[in-house]
Amino acid sequence: MSLHVKNITKHVAGQVHIKPTTLELETGHFNVLLGQTGAGKTSLIKMMAGLDPIADGQIFMDGQDVTALSTQKRNISLVHQFFVNYAHMSVYDNIASPLKVAGMAKSEIQGRVEEAADILQLRPMLNRRPHELSGGQQQRTALARAIAKESRAVFLDEPLANLDYKLREELREQLPELFKGRGAVVVYATSEPEEALLLGGYTGLMDDGVVTQFGPTAEIYRRPGSLLAASVFSDPPINVAKVVKQGDRIIMGQVSWDATGAAQTLSDGEYAMAVRPHHVTPVPTDVNIVALNGHVLVTELSGSESSAHFQMADDAWVSLSHGVHPYETGEDHPFYLDPTACFYFAPDGTRVTGETL
Repeated sequence: MSLHVKNITKHVAGQVHIKPTTLELETGHFNVLLGQTGAGKTSLIKMMAGLDPIADGQIFMDGQDVTALSTQKRNISLVHQFFVNYAHMSVYDNIASPLKVAGMAKSEIQGRVEEAADILQLRPMLNRRPHELSGGQQQRTALARAIAKESRAVFLDEPLANLDYKLREELREQLPELFKGRGAVVVYATSEPEEALLLGGYTGLMDDGVVTQFGPTAEIYRRPGSLLAASVFSDPPINVAKVVKQGDRIIMGQVSWDATGAAQTLSDGEYAMAVRPHHVTPVPTDVNIVALNGHVLVTELSGSESSAHFQMADDAWVSLSHGVHPYETGEDHPFYLDPTACFYFAPDGTRVTGETL
């Protein structure tokens, strides 16, 4: 199964909401749409699912033009971040509902429902109503319905967003296995870069209604094609500063370092330099050797990691490191930068060089 969207656009009140977008999505892996809220992920999914009309372009499923087909005739499944289940139906009937609409034989319906229920650990709940389930069980019911339907394409629109942390982590690990080998194109929308990395597969970075880069997830993370792509794929936000390449030195305000590795190939001139927060540490390491000084604004402790938001000249930066560190809000603190982990971007935002991370 393949899903090919070709130059599709969407207009809202006369304004372009989704700019011309072309994607070729395949089975065998997750296809992730990654972008902040409002980037256009849900709109693009609804267009591919046939729920929202497109202004221009075409949508093909296995080479068949389905642009004018209804959602029902496309044989797709859509799972939202909200628990969309029929309140008056049992879990069994919720899972079976699309199969009954398709006129499937009762025996086949039972087999598919029970198989999906076993996969999602729902068999003990099959006679319950949705209001008797936890949030995680309700979302499992929605996922089981998508599995039982055996759709050609499955669209998951931030399906874990409203679950608590433990359930989100558990389902996130299970999802790739749930749809493995089912022959469906799976499209997963998220605003969390970490989630995209955990799911693997391919990722399309979205911003302001356009896909800025698409390819293998790990490849895009290591080699963002633009400053915008690097920013979308960074949480906490990627650190950015203006630098000048002069001879064999990179100059950033009052700080400079040797242009090593790929940075040596840069022509002299001005660039935007970006580095992810985990390459800026509060203590020096073997590679974090460029000493910086920052005014600490906010500190956070999350599990085994500490982060510090600090001001450095005109730039607000973030440091993310393992362990607990004695930051004092409102005071200056030394930080250390790994120069080999820096990306460099031309004035138009295109990446010109940078090590692969």
